[in-house]
Amino acid sequence: MSVLIRSMLTSALALLAAAPALAEPHFNRIASFATVDNMAEGEDPARETSAEIMAVTPDGSMLIYSDSPLGALGMVDITDPRQPKPLGNVPMDGEPTTAVVRGTLAFVGVNTSDSFTDPSGVLRTLDLSSGQVIAGCDLGGQPDAVAISPAGDMIAVAIENERDEEVNDGALPQMPAGFVLRLPVTDAGVDCAGLQRIDLTGLADVVPEDPEPEYLSFNEAGELAVTLQENNHLVVIGADGQVAAHFSAGAVDLDGIDTEDDGRLDFTGAQRQVPREPDAVVWLDDDHFATANEGDWKGGSRGFTIWSKDGSVVHESGTAFERALIAIGHYPDGRSDNKGVEPEGMAFAAYGDQRLLFVGSERGSVVGVYDVADPADPRLLQLLPSGIGPEGLTPIPARNLFATANETDLGEDGGARSHVMIYERTEGPAAYPTLTSEGSEPLIGWGAISGLAVDPADDTRLFAVSDSAYSAEPAIYTIDAAATPARITAKTIVTRDGQPAEKLDLEGITSDGHGGFWLASEGDAGKDVPHAVLRVDASGAITDEIGLPAALDPHQTRFGFEGIALVEDKLWLAVQREWGDDPDGQTKLLQLDPATQDWAAVRYPLDSGEGWVGLSEIARHGDHLYVIERDNLIGQAARLKAITRIPLADLNPASLGGELPLVTKEPVRDLIPDLLGWGGFVQDKVESLAIASDGTAWIATDNDGVEDASGETFIWSVRLD
Repeated sequence: MSVLIRSMLTSALALLAAAPALAEPHFNRIASFATVDNMAEGEDPARETSAEIMAVTPDGSMLIYSDSPLGALGMVDITDPRQPKPLGNVPMDGEPTTAVVRGTLAFVGVNTSDSFTDPSGVLRTLDLSSGQVIAGCDLGGQPDAVAISPAGDMIAVAIENERDEEVNDGALPQMPAGFVLRLPVTDAGVDCAGLQRIDLTGLADVVPEDPEPEYLSFNEAGELAVTLQENNHLVVIGADGQVAAHFSAGAVDLDGIDTEDDGRLDFTGAQRQVPREPDAVVWLDDDHFATANEGDWKGGSRGFTIWSKDGSVVHESGTAFERALIAIGHYPDGRSDNKGVEPEGMAFAAYGDQRLLFVGSERGSVVGVYDVADPADPRLLQLLPSGIGPEGLTPIPARNLFATANETDLGEDGGARSHVMIYERTEGPAAYPTLTSEGSEPLIGWGAISGLAVDPADDTRLFAVSDSAYSAEPAIYTIDAAATPARITAKTIVTRDGQPAEKLDLEGITSDGHGGFWLASEGDAGKDVPHAVLRVDASGAITDEIGLPAALDPHQTRFGFEGIALVEDKLWLAVQREWGDDPDGQTKLLQLDPATQDWAAVRYPLDSGEGWVGLSEIARHGDHLYVIERDNLIGQAARLKAITRIPLADLNPASLGGELPLVTKEPVRDLIPDLLGWGGFVQDKVESLAIASDGTAWIATDNDGVEDASGETFIWSVRLD
């Protein structure tokens, strides 16, 4: 065989086949749909798209979502949920905000405002069978959320008349005031003449003249719960359309949080009396509802609250939701000085005998699934990986499905596109997370895994490094790979003169054979970060530091050391991309003798492709060096994520400054099928490879520190024979 590899894990979901027949049910992602696929032939696919608020048809076979950038309603056929199909976009002649469905009709709130001071909107009726807008009701203001009663006989619209954040730093009041509308609905459509306007001014203590209703939800009794986010207030409207109760959303004391955007995961901070400022609201029964306390103006308490409709707090999550995300590497340090993980979306549904609350983290790109059989004691069951910025959460219990609409589109910057993601609830284990620090004390914050090594004394123990996403605390993580999911058990800060080492971008790690490590740090001359090879002891203290040789210094780029391996008594380093002294399409494998600090090299031929192609890691096993070669593309654009190898006998490095021999690589494994096994889009940064003595190879992705990324980290194993 030319390819000497058999997979231990062809995909994450393949593990489910071996699950016990009566295992506890879990949701696992089975498909993702890129919203760009709904564009018609000839349209520019580079245009920004989004999937924001989403609904499902009564038969569960079609999802519809609002796409604000395109001014359209997108439709997806999920008859086969594993193979979602595009049904196209329907122009809404304005900015759609929310859609709800009754039968074959969708009712879409559309913002048609000329300005913040002259808001307007329409509730458009879309015939889903024909794809045509067939009616519309003037709403008299700018709509945000739209809700339909469980009986299907009433639609409510939150007319926010949102503020201009560029005026007076976004402070309220900014007129005109918002309000709530109720409109009767039948199979024939909306009764526009029956519109009822409900005034909410004078209720809140913050800015009573400018309520700005944000989100609303019906219960079975026909009552509405309404959030006034900027006013930190909640309103209950009775089935008769009259205000039945209203109360402040109050404030929360937060302990054990990160309060600084500083490249450091430090969960020792605190904030006092943080206004909840709830966004989404959903009823759990006729007496209790839950709010996602995202915050907007002056607050945001990083969690969720369950309320009695009389205003009493039944349960406050505090920091528990955020800390659950910290444990799986989804904490967004860049939001530490603002609102942390920002819970925004919410949904509730009964699946069999389980009553489930779904809580979406906009900034952590995760959905928490809670059992709320007892509203006073919700139990976290799962954390689901989502696309970037989950906003619309859509339970489909009749089909044991769940879907998310993820609003962020980074296509303009070469990142992930907006996606709809689909999950199935089946008996068996959860496929995600694949790595966690749950149970560590104090809780270990982590992310941006960029290099792996196996403990020479224990094939089930790994060591990992994080890259410049956490520049203020470069770290080595100890991982128990025998656990499921793999578990981070320790974090060692890399230090220089007793302080966290600055100006490091750790991209590779290997054992030095004496209890310490050799580390590869990628440089960036534009940021005054040098390329370096470091030796650290078991405590993380730097004992040796070797910089670039004079022969390489003039040719360096920021695409430098991306892995390190020890072969006998010499180090091999993979250089990510071509430097100034390399022919196009070739990069280097560098050899360093630490004893003499002599350097030599060979050239490595890179595949061609869109974007750029380079190396991400290097590891030794048996008589070969293995490398990860990849493009920098993501999702449907990704073409190359692979392991190749070179026989050690063919590595005859030459001195720098002269002709370097070109090695021949052998393809070993295409990693794209593995990455697709988690049901999401293909992650671009396959960054880490470590190989145990028995031939087990561990591979990991870099989640970019949850910065313009989904935050997903995948770590999995294959077998090299």
